Amino acid sequence: MDTIARRGLMLVLSSPSGAGKTTIARRLLDEDDAITLSVSHTTRKKRKGETDGKDYHFVDRDNFAQMRDRGAFLEWAVVFDNYYGTTRAPVEQALREGRDVLFDVDWQGATALRETAKDDVVSVFVLPPSADALEERLKTRAEDSNEIVSRRMRGASNEIQHWDEYDYVVVNFDLDRSVEAVRAILAAERLRRARLTGLEAFVQNLLATL
Repeated sequence: MDTIARRGLMLVLSSPSGAGKTTIARRLLDEDDAITLSVSHTTRKKRKGETDGKDYHFVDRDNFAQMRDRGAFLEWAVVFDNYYGTTRAPVEQALREGRDVLFDVDWQGATALRETAKDDVVSVFVLPPSADALEERLKTRAEDSNEIVSRRMRGASNEIQHWDEYDYVVVNFDLDRSVEAVRAILAAERLRRARLTGLEAFVQNLLATL
């Protein structure tokens, strides 16, 4: 056996809408078998191309409220009049088994996750290279109307103001470089001594054989 047992981590990615966090997240998931996506519950309508259970668990407000009231969520938040929440049980199981979980959430979700699982959270904020680039990206998303684009641009200022609450910040000048930066963060955090639950036994065994 050439690995040391470790506790999984929660990699939290946040950014204003359109800055690239979802694209970065998808690249990480495609390239790294050791991390899985936390599939949130949401009350928003399903977009073209999305799959229930893969992109989100789409539920109505009554079902969401019932889950919230019985403590099923690690965190939940309201974003653009829709509810989003992260279910607790599958995340806690993954961490115990040494698997990493990726979260694509806004600053509210990141704050709630830090409050409930601080030692497990590694947070990364993704900034756009400019306001113009952010607006152009939003306009190219066919599912968003001009009204929604304007609303998201107004919301970007509030989101960006929370950048300094995160462990790491990546400015998305170039997608490939941004993905590599987040991969480097993930690689380093996996080696953090406190997460290597099997390290003490390994070292004791090593010393005993010297």
